[in-house]
Amino acid sequence: MGDTHKPKSTIPQLEKATKPELLRALESSLGSSFSSEPICPPPNPLIIVISGPSGVGKDAVIRKLREGRENLHFVVTATSRPMRPGEVDGKDYYFVSKEEFLSMVDKNELLEYALVYGDYKGIPKRQITDYMAKGYDIVLRVDIQGAQTLRKILGNSAVFIFLVAESELELVDRLIDRKTETAESLLVRVATAREEVQHIKNFDYVVVNAEGKLDYAVKLVESIIDAEKAKCPDIMVDLPVDVLHWPGTVLCGAFSQQVDSIIWDQSCDAQRNALGTPNYSFSHDAK
Repeated sequence: MGDTHKPKSTIPQLEKATKPELLRALESSLGSSFSSEPICPPPNPLIIVISGPSGVGKDAVIRKLREGRENLHFVVTATSRPMRPGEVDGKDYYFVSKEEFLSMVDKNELLEYALVYGDYKGIPKRQITDYMAKGYDIVLRVDIQGAQTLRKILGNSAVFIFLVAESELELVDRLIDRKTETAESLLVRVATAREEVQHIKNFDYVVVNAEGKLDYAVKLVESIIDAEKAKCPDIMVDLPVDVLHWPGTVLCGAFSQQVDSIIWDQSCDAQRNALGTPNYSFSHDAK
């Protein structure tokens, strides 16, 4: 029985045909033209969540990462804590009063927020949606409990990286050298850090930011981002709790699609027009 699916060959002799002639003959034999479109479409923007105990160097890693990588947006966290020496408002954090912060909560402007060591911290939604719409990867810097909350919201659609020092002693040395704590608050941070390290298993990757080896830690983070963007794309990744939406576009994990209506909801249902989403809050106010 003959193979009816085998293409009929009309290929000229290779040594006598030009490349355009060969291409046309191959297309004719196959019954379709060759596409010039990329075989694999460009990867969609990533959300990278970087967390770890106080003193592991989250800010230093992110600062260096931003210097060497294009199309990366660091979401500036809003906080009610006082500004530290060397920090810049709008670059390191948005420094607001507690009243201003609670107003942002009431207006549903935050993806998640927390009370950490007596001060509020939260992630503005608008920065994420605006920059992902432009094709930027998003970097979020959060504490451990903030990362747990984001895991509930984003599921496996974000990449979670845990930063650690090379040892507990090194971490304590860094906290002492910062000279930003009272004796009481230093004790709280060290005790909290011991507990937080137990959550490593809940992250996708662990990066050791060893003393004097910042560049190496940053390269590891960049390698993680590159590996994630080189993964075979999913057709659709449904977020278990919430999905980011903005006008004209809905993002469901690695998949983006033009839609008619836009919302922030709990079901990835583009037909619902409810605005806003529940805020996820918790208290980490150790005393």
